Formats: sequence, C-alpha cells, structure tokens
Amino acid sequence: MRPSGLMIDMDGTIYKGRNIIPGAKEMVDFLLEEKIPFVFLTNNSSHTIDHYFNKLRSMGFDISRKHILSSTIATARFIRERRAGMKVYVVADPEVTQEIKDLGIDSREDDPDIVLLTFDRSITFDKINKAYHFIMNGAELIATHPDDLCPTEDSYDVDIGQFIHMLSYLTDTFPVIIGKPSLLMAEMAAGEMGVDKDRTIMIGDRIYTDMRMASNAGIDSILVLSGEAKISDVEEMEMKPTYVIESVADLPYLLREISR
Repeated sequence: MRPSGLMIDMDGTIYKGRNIIPGAKEMVDFLLEEKIPFVFLTNNSSHTIDHYFNKLRSMGFDISRKHILSSTIATARFIRERRAGMKVYVVADPEVTQEIKDLGIDSREDDPDIVLLTFDRSITFDKINKAYHFIMNGAELIATHPDDLCPTEDSYDVDIGQFIHMLSYLTDTFPVIIGKPSLLMAEMAAGEMGVDKDRTIMIGDRIYTDMRMASNAGIDSILVLSGEAKISDVEEMEMKPTYVIESVADLPYLLREISR
C-alpha cells in the first residue's frame, strides 16, 4: 500500500556532515515527482531551521522549510502548547536560543519553570551549574533529544545524552524528551505533512532513535545502512525494521514495490 507520507532522518541518511549520500537528491526528486509527502527529521538541535534549509538547498535538494522538522522546533511547540506561559532557561547556542525566543518561548536567565537542554556546542560549567540549581529548585528538565553522539563526515561528536544523564542523576529527575524516539516527534511530523500517522514510514540509520520511534509509533520502518547501523546489527535488534536497504538511493525501487 502506498504510504501516506515519509519521515526521513538527515544525519547518516541523506548526508554525513557536509557529504551528501549518493542518490539522495534523486530520491527526493522522485518523491516530489510522485507527490509523496515527506518531512526531514533531525534530532540535532545545535543549528536553526534556516541552517538546515540552506544546507539542503546548497546540496541541490529542491525543498522548502516546511519539509524540515528539527527537535528544537518540536520542543518549542511542545512547551508553547503544553507548558503555556512558563518561563524557560535555555541551554543552547546563541542563534538557537534566539530561534526558540522567536517561536514564542519566554526565555529567562533567572527563576525559570523549565530548564531546556539542547545540543549546545557553547556549553560551559556556568550553564550546567545554573541548570542544576534551577532543577533542584523545582524547574522541570526538558531535552530536545537523547542522542549520545552526533555523526560527522568521518566520525562522531559528543552530543547531549551524557549531559541529560548527568543532570538527571544529580537532581534525581526524569526528563521530558521530545525528539526521536519520542512518539511526540512522529505525531508532529505527520501533522506537518497533514497525513495519517499510522500509514507513514520512518526512514533512518539509527536503531535507538529512528527505528525505536517507528516502533513506539506503531508504523513501518526502513533501515538504511549508509550511517550508523550495520547489517550485523539487525540480527540483534529487538524491534526489527520492516525493510532494510543499502541507502536512500534504493528507496524509489522499494516504494514502487510497496505501492503495487
């Protein structure tokens, strides 16, 4: 059955760092030609939507900003809709902090109701220490995503996962996490496309975020082997992907088969 829409991971799936995955542009051209709704999902909250839009456009992808949903945007919407009026201490790069403010979040440096932790490449001891004290004084800990590592062209960088673990351990707090593998991210992505979530497909290279989100959402999944996961990992997976392909270059062929 033809899917109602596609949720497509970015890092490791359509590019790695500054390098495009071969066949990714042709895959997107196919989706546009076939009028298959899609949205790119990224847990990486160290950059703004404009950054990702400009990056994808410079790589030759014929997309609009509406084709991109970051964990930052999803988290800001969650706070605006479900924590309305609350003051937020934002741990983020300056441009991401400004994006969060522009999305209607009341960003404060004192007496917050929420500590919002993003992938902050400018993080300092002072930021961590202030977050710790705010949480100990009753602020809720919300994080954009749970990733321990962020893929680069040829390696990985430390992500925010360990900072979440540290603050949770020190404050005996369970955080609210919005990005993949949270069901919230899948629901927002389906909403962005205006489609039935239950008939969407998640496409990505990571088991504990992309594939787990598909499992949490009860939707089909396609694991690509162009990024983190290897074919040997599939045998050990608790939640088996619905399909496994080498890269998104193979996606048009698979979608034709699925849609027959």
